[in-house]
Amino acid sequence: MNTPTETKQQPELRDFLAAERTFLAWIRTGLALMGFGFVVARFGLFLQQVEVVEHAFSAQSYGVSLWFGTALIAAGVVVNILSAWHHVRLVRELNRGGPVPSRPSTQAVLIALFLALIGLAMAIYLVSVHSSANAHFETNEELSMTPAANMNKGIVDKPSNHSVEQTVQKLKDILQSKGVTLFALIDHSGEAEKAGMKMPPTKLLIFGSPKAGTPLMLAAPSSALDLPLKILIWQDLQGKVWVTYNSPAYLQERHNLPPELLPNIAVIETLATKAAE
Repeated sequence: MNTPTETKQQPELRDFLAAERTFLAWIRTGLALMGFGFVVARFGLFLQQVEVVEHAFSAQSYGVSLWFGTALIAAGVVVNILSAWHHVRLVRELNRGGPVPSRPSTQAVLIALFLALIGLAMAIYLVSVHSSANAHFETNEELSMTPAANMNKGIVDKPSNHSVEQTVQKLKDILQSKGVTLFALIDHSGEAEKAGMKMPPTKLLIFGSPKAGTPLMLAAPSSALDLPLKILIWQDLQGKVWVTYNSPAYLQERHNLPPELLPNIAVIETLATKAAE
């Protein structure tokens, strides 16, 4: 009685082509992961550059983007290595005529779970960045109404606790009590209204003392451009009142004033502070 002989199953060409298509698909997946990881890694640097361009005032940390991006790039490398190993093993099984595995792809499941975790973490991260950016924007919006202290050299802004009229009156009383002459009070917003234009309350007070100003102009005649001293009291578009003046250190540097004469103009800081209190 003849015993049946095992026949070795010969793989067909379409089996090899299917395996090759699967291998190429995994390669594309790995490359996509690496490319996306590079984009994510550069995302933090992009946000920092945006802050620099928009004159952000507080530093933000976006280092998490680098870790997310690096993890995705590493995942892409692992995918390519595992897909190459799996393809070689599958081709060998086909050549031997062995059974082709008919179970779910462990590699695909693990990659899917990994990407789901990365996606969830990135979603949480982006929400936190968005919330931080909103708070930062609100802070910058408030600071943008006081650009002098930060963007224009030598100009100082102090917030006032009173209206423009009250702050002006308070400063006038302080000047009178100290015997400082008020040379002029220019109502810019009033003049704008006369011309049929609208402008938030804005008033400029020009004041000084010949005893303090004359030595300055003798030491540096160009200082007459900035003398007598001036304080601008104005209201921004949000209704906040500011007291603005030239920094004494700026005036000293601009006109090369002798250090011993700095107290002659430093009094403006005291006057502005008291008027704003």
